[in-house]
Amino acid sequence: MNRRDFLASTCALALLPRSGFAAGDMLHLRAETVVEQVLPDGASTTAMLGFNGSVPGPELRVRRAERVAVEVDNGLQEGTAVHWHGIRLENMMDGVPMLTQELIQPGARMTYSFVPPDAGTYWYHSHYISHEQVARGMMGALIVEDDVPPDVDHDITVLFADWRIQDDGSLVDEFADMHSVAHDGYMGNFARGFVSKSQVRVGDRVRLRLINAATNRIFPLQISGASGSIVAFDGMALPVPRALSDITLAPAQRADLIVDVQDVVVFDMITRDGLYRLAGVAAEGVNTDRQPTPIVALAAPDLPKPDMPTQHLTLTMMGGAMGGRHGGDNIWAFNNLSDLQPEPFGTFQRGETARVTLVNDTSFPHGIHLHGHHFYEVGADGALGDLRDTTLVEPRTSRDIICVFDNPGKWLLHCHMLSHATGGMRTWVSVT
Repeated sequence: MNRRDFLASTCALALLPRSGFAAGDMLHLRAETVVEQVLPDGASTTAMLGFNGSVPGPELRVRRAERVAVEVDNGLQEGTAVHWHGIRLENMMDGVPMLTQELIQPGARMTYSFVPPDAGTYWYHSHYISHEQVARGMMGALIVEDDVPPDVDHDITVLFADWRIQDDGSLVDEFADMHSVAHDGYMGNFARGFVSKSQVRVGDRVRLRLINAATNRIFPLQISGASGSIVAFDGMALPVPRALSDITLAPAQRADLIVDVQDVVVFDMITRDGLYRLAGVAAEGVNTDRQPTPIVALAAPDLPKPDMPTQHLTLTMMGGAMGGRHGGDNIWAFNNLSDLQPEPFGTFQRGETARVTLVNDTSFPHGIHLHGHHFYEVGADGALGDLRDTTLVEPRTSRDIICVFDNPGKWLLHCHMLSHATGGMRTWVSVT
């Protein structure tokens, strides 16, 4: 990483395309090959995969509790599928081949239709050979609008990703080389953030929606040029806004902030070699109309409250480099089993509350994602913590989660370090 001097003004030019939504309209996504200026202007372009001619794909903004229809056209030479990450939707719309749908074959199309029950920050991405298709660019932001938006001057999405790119702009396509899969995954040598708006004013109050769309990289983030609060994680509003500090986002995790602009707003990744500039939003002019007011919580999500757990399961992460032996037939395993098995990891009655202990018996961190649900992280004191759909479990540690399994169907449970998922860290649960 040698891009610490990459200017915020240059980063701000990496704008997210946007697609609005009118009630009853059909949204369209076309998966296709694209050529994108991922590297800074003046450097070589990169041949990638994307949606609607761009990487990332268009930001989709939809309404809470209203049915969404998205027609996905496959213009690739291979199959694909689209997962609507974090949305508690109908199982058949979840976008997981072999579990919830057939592949969308080349030249074919599929219409996804679902009702998003929760306002918040989500995203969409390929879920077929996703360690490669997402790494090539098949992802985008999905925003479910609040019924009553917070009092802000701007609502800005910042999507982070990284790529392994050669000097000529071409992607290094060793997406599943054994060394990467067995270690911390296919990691880029170049990272950046894409913003949905490039300029604000000093004194503006801004909602920032941060999305980690990288396939494997954990982003420890430092935000400067603004002060404020964290108001949501993974689309779920915090009961009480939390003072803004450095934020760590594992792959697929999101954070919403409400901040007051003081200067150019800069997003840096914290590395061992110092700060690495990812993106920035310019500050031009001064907002003299806005008066300082407290930042208040977003509307609480309407999720069922957990009862006393009726099951306590353990999911042990095993394998990888410097890891112990296991009984699975791939590089990684859950509970001595690799990849999807005929039988689920757990079976739950609809509405049942369960406790799951996630044990990381490996030398690498893992971001564990449960489809179709959110769950509570359990604190060291046993109290319910944040609601998440993806939780980061550090090496040689464990974390308990509590989930109300209220969404019927077959739901994937996997590591969202996508190299680890393709290396065997995949299982599923059944809710009946």
